[in-house]
Amino acid sequence: MEEAVKTRSDGKILEVTLDRPKANAIDLKTSRLLGETFMSFRDDPDLRVAILRAEGEKFFSAGWDLKAAAGGDAVDGDYGIGGFGGLQELGSMNKPVVCAVNGICCGGGLELALSCDLLVASETATFALPEIRSGTVADAASIKLPKRIPYHVALDLLLTGRWFDAREALQWGLLKEIVAPAELREKAWKLAELLASGPPLVQAAIKEIVREAEAMRFQDALNRITKRQFATVDRLYSSEDQIEGARAFAEKRNPVWTGR
Repeated sequence: MEEAVKTRSDGKILEVTLDRPKANAIDLKTSRLLGETFMSFRDDPDLRVAILRAEGEKFFSAGWDLKAAAGGDAVDGDYGIGGFGGLQELGSMNKPVVCAVNGICCGGGLELALSCDLLVASETATFALPEIRSGTVADAASIKLPKRIPYHVALDLLLTGRWFDAREALQWGLLKEIVAPAELREKAWKLAELLASGPPLVQAAIKEIVREAEAMRFQDALNRITKRQFATVDRLYSSEDQIEGARAFAEKRNPVWTGR
């Protein structure tokens, strides 16, 4: 069997493709592969943005591989670094990740998509968190979804397990954009290219602040920023890029970001 996780890099961008026909379901081995892939991306200074996509038009991912579970994969088994799907619990992920959603995105597949920063979707994409119908909880989604969309909408989706389409997902702010199926990959790359052209030290600071501030009072978080107690903020404020940004503005030219 070919590798279930494929990668392609172009300049500062890494494209990660989930390829496990028919439903792109994720077993323990695939989860570990995803974790290793995203850890390598996180730690590579030459890569700035990742794209997560899936092969085929019918499924982005059906989530946890129930056939593998029936064959011996334990639900509480070793998902590898980053937890299920390699992103949910991957620490210090301070680089942007774009998700391109095609087709069915449900259960753990939707939880994986929610671990990304910006989601674009095909017009044919459909979503659901059907775990409640099988007597279990969508654990990561129960934490993440109410922080991404209105509380009452998140609870409706979690408590009913109903399906919703890309238009509704866009309406509630889950998606950045909807595109035609044939344009999805190109749109994800254009968005990644835009992000890759930005200042990487600022992007890293934004991601750390947003992540860490979730559990803080506003003033506590602001104090940590102004006192340079976030590692990414301290690095940014001491960087050449900080000076370059001000200089480029004064000289009325585009800045040249080096990540230093």
